[in-house]
Amino acid sequence: MQSPDAAESDSAARVIPSARSQAPWRVASVSPLPDKSLVVRFVDGTTGRVDLADFLVSRAVDGTLFEALRDDVYFARAHVIDGVVRWPNGADIAPDAMYETVRELRSTARIADGDGQTPTHDTTPAATATESADPR
Repeated sequence: MQSPDAAESDSAARVIPSARSQAPWRVASVSPLPDKSLVVRFVDGTTGRVDLADFLVSRAVDGTLFEALRDDVYFARAHVIDGVVRWPNGADIAPDAMYETVRELRSTARIADGDGQTPTHDTTPAATATESADPR
């Protein structure tokens, strides 16, 4: 067995890369809102609003982990673990689906604004829950 001093001097520990993925669709932060939506910021800086209200009232949620999210207090317990939005009961939202939906809606909003440039007014996209949620 290696002595603690030998382990500290082992340079291999300093060259092992972080296990954290730098995929652009990894979630960096989440802010749950009272209207059952999430404001998410991804590691590449993309930010958007994901609306889960319609999904959570649908019958598809009955009897699943997502049913607990109907409760406002429980919904507000959303947090990020390893780049994924999760709740304490294990419910999570597919970050890649949220990312693509937010980017597509941002692109659509820019085109609708006219010149393809970033709009000057608020066009925060709302992703639909059926496109964003992955109720594995």
